[in-house]
Amino acid sequence: MHPFEYARAGDAAGAVAALAGDPEAAFIAGGTELVNWLKDGIERPGRVVDINRLPLGQIEATSAGLRIGTLARMSDVAAHRAVRSGFPALAEALERSASAQLRNMASMGGNLLQRTRCPYFRAETDLPCNKRRPGSGCAAREGLNRTHAIFGWSDACVATHPSDAAVALRALEASVRVLGRGGERSIPLADFYRLPGDAPERDTVLEHGELIVGIDVPATPRARRSWYVKVRERASYEFALVSAAVALDLDGGRIREVRIALGGVAPMPWPLTEAERALAGLPLERAALARAVDGAFSEARPLARNAFKIALAKRTVVRALEIAGGMA
Repeated sequence: MHPFEYARAGDAAGAVAALAGDPEAAFIAGGTELVNWLKDGIERPGRVVDINRLPLGQIEATSAGLRIGTLARMSDVAAHRAVRSGFPALAEALERSASAQLRNMASMGGNLLQRTRCPYFRAETDLPCNKRRPGSGCAAREGLNRTHAIFGWSDACVATHPSDAAVALRALEASVRVLGRGGERSIPLADFYRLPGDAPERDTVLEHGELIVGIDVPATPRARRSWYVKVRERASYEFALVSAAVALDLDGGRIREVRIALGGVAPMPWPLTEAERALAGLPLERAALARAVDGAFSEARPLARNAFKIALAKRTVVRALEIAGGMA
């Protein structure tokens, strides 16, 4: 493993300053991602700044919504009574994310900053991957791309984002609080991730040295009637082939308003805005739901090996709507 210096941050401002002045430094919290990056040679920081002692592990529920500290552990958030009752899509997404041991260690902020599980990015050998080595090409574009994107990809990168929680938080219209040298700012999760374009090495809009300090989730009628469905190739602890999070507001047996986000199909949690519009006013009836969802996939661009994701994603969205609406 690449040698590095280790430092422990005493406060959030000091942590930010430690990274902002050192382009080769990196934060570490639960370490469930960074340690893998170090082992695989994906990251080679000269210094690692430990933020685990910062007071950023809170889970607070108010009438306005949730305030989750970046160091809150996934298992604690999933088990929190207010999360389970008021934001069930988030609890379900977290419980489907990983083994209990990993959820006990992994932080919420770190989960949002996961990097793709594309096998070319994670390969032990040096394969073309613009996300890992800019300018080297994208081996998945014409290679083994069964698990890759059908929305939002570019010729430079066809990888998908792996976080389950991010998909649920996108449907719940969450925001991320970030601290940098210029102070704190709030970024809607809808604006937090970047499409690859010609710079796929940048996954988010974060600048070097900026630290996620919290996640805010507004309390809405939709949040209380939300759900997350994950489809994977084995029964447990696998990344999503396709997933869907929905947040639903009903007027009797009809949909008043809905938010939908997909996982496993794009470089970020992918909103189905066309389906959201088409579903407004419809009854909770499977055929009607399926017809409304179908049109939202007209811009899908499957690769050579993953066209099956279109039909699978449609069925996953309908299933999530049925569960959130109390039909299952």
